Amino acid sequence: MTVDSPADPARGGAAMPAAFLGHGSPMNAIEHNRYTTAWQAFGRAVPRPRAILVVSAHWYINATAVTAMPRPRTIHDFYGFPQELFDVEYPAPGLPQLVEEVSEAVKPTWVGADADSWGIDHGSWSVLRHAFPDADIPVVQLSINADKPLDYHFDLGTKLASLRDSGVLVLGSGNVVHNLRGIDPRLPEDGFDWARRFDDSAKELMLHDPAGSAGLQTHGDFRNAVPTPDHFIPLLYIAGLAAASGHGTDVLVDGYSYGSLSMTAYTLDVACPGANEGSGASAELPADVPPDGTNT
Repeated sequence: MTVDSPADPARGGAAMPAAFLGHGSPMNAIEHNRYTTAWQAFGRAVPRPRAILVVSAHWYINATAVTAMPRPRTIHDFYGFPQELFDVEYPAPGLPQLVEEVSEAVKPTWVGADADSWGIDHGSWSVLRHAFPDADIPVVQLSINADKPLDYHFDLGTKLASLRDSGVLVLGSGNVVHNLRGIDPRLPEDGFDWARRFDDSAKELMLHDPAGSAGLQTHGDFRNAVPTPDHFIPLLYIAGLAAASGHGTDVLVDGYSYGSLSMTAYTLDVACPGANEGSGASAELPADVPPDGTNT
């Protein structure tokens, strides 16, 4: 389902698209497969954003905050991967004034400004490196408040809709199904039955009823698919944006990795030619480090 973007008279054009990308292993940042091909197609398809606001699974703290540094550092927040991955830098500028815009958009929710503690984590740069390889668009991160219920994050997503009208691309990065303890290295491109059931239910909602996405917490497979909520919550921000727009999202690419990871990605208000032209499984995890010890 492809839907025309809502017109914005103030900008004289369409609202900026949005997306949720299933990022999988950090190694996807330096490899090429059918998922990274889809991320590249998304980056080519969207109009140039004024800024990118990323909700990454890897900034999961006890507060709602926005990065406010002019030059955010590249954070290598993982373990056990080859040096080549630690050498990656994503030197995008920040946009400190976006803190005020986010704060205004989500009132009365309080939003803090982080001037020095965070930056651009691998949940962000592993996908941005493919979608926007020049690293010349300002990147700002919005933290996931671990103290808040799922409905809070969905509602916050709906409130961010006004930012789309001022050229801000909102990007969620996580995985709909993310159970590192359940990973089976013998299944590089397959999903367990419970992972497929949950991912299919999420897909039905994201395409046709995004407002119901927070209700997935009552799904019979939720505990297996979402043992911790950090990677699932970014999806709710895009679900909120879709609900605010009055229509569903499109599937950019879908698939599974090692039984217990879903790589499904969704876009809002953009067609992405070439998204399905790639090949190859999602990148591997380190063989000598337990998956739940890598911070992926």
